[in-house]
Amino acid sequence: MTHALETDLASGALAETIADIAEEAARLILPYWRVGTAVETKSDASPVTEADRAAEALILMRLAERWPEVDAVAEEAVAADGAPVSVGDWFWLIDPLDGTKGFVQGRESFTVNIALIQGDAAVAGVVTAPASSVTWASAIPGKGAVRRAFGEAWRPIKVRNRPAEGIALLSHSMTDEEATRLAARHGCSQWQGTDSSLKFCLIAEGRFDAYPRTGPTNEWDTAAGQAVLEAAGGRVLGSDGQRLAYRKPGFLNGPFTAMGG
Repeated sequence: MTHALETDLASGALAETIADIAEEAARLILPYWRVGTAVETKSDASPVTEADRAAEALILMRLAERWPEVDAVAEEAVAADGAPVSVGDWFWLIDPLDGTKGFVQGRESFTVNIALIQGDAAVAGVVTAPASSVTWASAIPGKGAVRRAFGEAWRPIKVRNRPAEGIALLSHSMTDEEATRLAARHGCSQWQGTDSSLKFCLIAEGRFDAYPRTGPTNEWDTAAGQAVLEAAGGRVLGSDGQRLAYRKPGFLNGPFTAMGG
């Protein structure tokens, strides 16, 4: 069952395919941006739009066409039907529109996330930023983490060594005082707020140094970004100091810190 999947992963065909799927979803999302798209509130009080649902339906269809035997855990399906009781050793984690709140407010830092999990580890991931037409990916053999503008070639990226004046990326939901204190706790004298899994990718590119997260997230929020950051030489550690793992109860994360070199 997994032979074709493992072959595609080893050859780089998997990463190329899911990057193409994420970019197709991005093109589907963009017509909904900054046009007053209707917003609904889910049971967890988070927002959802038709863009989220349409992108998820497309991603699930494309993945099933190529790898029909692989389970998928996707944000809007979980919101509608609950989390699956069990999944196979290999499964997808999908966030079709990460940063919906910022998307609704017209900000640019929303993303499409597709990650492949084996056991408890993110072994491949793609993050696409529709507003800037950029995709980041891992699992392309011989290249580590890579980045491309839509329609262009991949180029390698890597984390930077921590400078004397490190810069943290933090959630927009924090107050300035909280953010300053949290950044300093992680060795950063400066910080910047942004949305979504874009934070992992900006650290992977060597532009920032740390992303500490104290509040809860779902596994589909972090898996693709973690795969990219780790391929670029970074780390994502849970509060126990161990690599952030997947397949946890309810697919929920505790506190973690993503960091560069």
